[in-house]
Amino acid sequence: MIMRFPPSILEEIRARLPVTAVVGRRVRLTKAGREWKGLSPFNAEKTPSFYVNDHKGFYHCFSSGKHGDIFTFLMETEGVSFPEAVERLAADAGVTLPKVSEEARAEEERRRGLHEIMDMAARFFEANLAKKEGAQASRYLDGRGLGREARERFRLGYALPDRFALREHLAAQGVDADAMIEAGLLVNREDVAVPHDRFRDRIMFPITDVRGRVIAFGGRAMSADAPAKYLNSSETPLFHKGHVLYNHQAARKAAHDKSSVVVVEGYVDVIAMTMAGFPHTVAPLGTALTEDQLNLLWRMAPEPILCFDGDGAGRRAAYRAIDVALPHLVAGQSLRFALLPEGQDPDDLARSGGASAIAKVLDNAQPLVDLLWMREVEVASLDTPERRAALEKRLFGLLAGIRDEDLRRHYRAEIGERLRQLLPQSGGRRGNYGSGRGQGYQQGSFQQGAGYGGQNFGRNGRGGRDARQRPGNAPLRASPSLARHPLFAATSAGAPREALIVLTLLAHPELMHRYGEDVTSLDFVNADALRLRACLIDREALAMDGPKPSSSLPQEVALAAERLRVVVRHGDVWAFDRDAELSAVEEILRQALTLHRRAFTLHSELKAAERALADDESEANLAWLTEVRTQLTSLDGAEADREAAKKMSTSRNRP
Repeated sequence: MIMRFPPSILEEIRARLPVTAVVGRRVRLTKAGREWKGLSPFNAEKTPSFYVNDHKGFYHCFSSGKHGDIFTFLMETEGVSFPEAVERLAADAGVTLPKVSEEARAEEERRRGLHEIMDMAARFFEANLAKKEGAQASRYLDGRGLGREARERFRLGYALPDRFALREHLAAQGVDADAMIEAGLLVNREDVAVPHDRFRDRIMFPITDVRGRVIAFGGRAMSADAPAKYLNSSETPLFHKGHVLYNHQAARKAAHDKSSVVVVEGYVDVIAMTMAGFPHTVAPLGTALTEDQLNLLWRMAPEPILCFDGDGAGRRAAYRAIDVALPHLVAGQSLRFALLPEGQDPDDLARSGGASAIAKVLDNAQPLVDLLWMREVEVASLDTPERRAALEKRLFGLLAGIRDEDLRRHYRAEIGERLRQLLPQSGGRRGNYGSGRGQGYQQGSFQQGAGYGGQNFGRNGRGGRDARQRPGNAPLRASPSLARHPLFAATSAGAPREALIVLTLLAHPELMHRYGEDVTSLDFVNADALRLRACLIDREALAMDGPKPSSSLPQEVALAAERLRVVVRHGDVWAFDRDAELSAVEEILRQALTLHRRAFTLHSELKAAERALADDESEANLAWLTEVRTQLTSLDGAEADREAAKKMSTSRNRP
């Protein structure tokens, strides 16, 4: 609900609800002088270290350091938001919350109406699954081990093949077509005479918000000929997929009870994990993990475990998560990674090995620093001083993105130690990596292809993976030709890098299926690039569940594309030729995506460093700002140094 809570209201709730009354629902308390004590709800312990003081109105946990009032206790133990905690405790205390404005009330009524429509749709899909028409879908679910209990728990359903089945059902309940379109249930575009059902012949997975209300759907195609196996709802007033986790509402209490949350890749994986005894499992919604989703995860547990497939796609998803997480790491807040055996996903593992097999994989989860090291080193060629220096520079450049000064220092020390063992002595220089920039290597052993000291830095210390080239899974390295334009310039004509990305995908729509998630997760600043990207995403979604969309663009999008063509560097225009060699086009797209992601990370880091220096003009903050600016200059300057070489090689990339 949209509202503000005046301090007087919060004080009244606190006055009516003693802390012991709220805490006592979860913790057995005993009197200890003027206070109460009990076992910590945040850590496993045998001796009570958790104290509650009604007179002062707070609790304090000595084992975890957590401290707060009745509102923070509810947020910490149940994972609810502050407004939700206030609403629940106000109801317990009998306190009437302030009324909202007329505008806010109207918006809330509109959203409530959409929630009701989505729930009606969910009930319709559930009923279909139990009917004769849903027999094939039921058999499929049986084959995946998803029986009646799982179907009821997750409200699984089935969308009929008929193009108007849901529309006609909802219309009979008094729902108008405009409301169905706003809820994302109907396809409505220029070349469709009558809006029709978005989901057809699909097993349906309702997606809920933190209150358990249906806000969207995911659909798994039953036909092998469907353009897309999985299809999500489009963005609506209720649903923004980068802000939502599948199974969030059900998983958050279990996550707080276990101080752990597991992230998998898909709906079926979540259900399989939950039914195998891991109810603290969630999934992003067909996109790379976003900052908002990371923050949701960190509210549930300090070190979420990302459990991804061990194949190339799973590793790339893990590596993308590292880049998103690095700027937000702080002491006690990180990620761990559990990469499954290649060819298996959590659903396969749950069915073949059960809970014990899953637990073993999760217990062996590796810390973020190990995956970061693996990503950079396993494909690195270290046979020349220049290439070894490039590895060092790349690693420390990534560490510059860690905003927390103390944690950044520890990461520099850790990576420095690994480099000393991996690389040979360099020029006789010796120093401590953790204390500053520009210091050299100490004596260490180096054997090409052996990895860091011949070891794997996982928690179990088992034998490591050979450092080897993986052409199909090589990290996306930025081409210097993509760095010439100032990294964050956004003129009225548009940014060349953003223009290159969207125009390449416009010319080669077959690449959208492979890189759509990467493009969706990028932060764009140019209005024309944003407009064209939205069009590309819509066209890809529509193509997944119906006839191929018209190749013509809406007029305003076509004009945006023309404006973007003006700012693309001359040497990159060849990529827009439909007859260009696709592998070369894909390479320039990969490079552009990598540079844009890296540039935006540094841009965010620069702003954070500037704010920190404004608040505290310490030497550490000045060094931080200088280091980030150096990284920006390095990215920008590399283009100027090698532009001539790029021009010479451009002709070789043309078909």
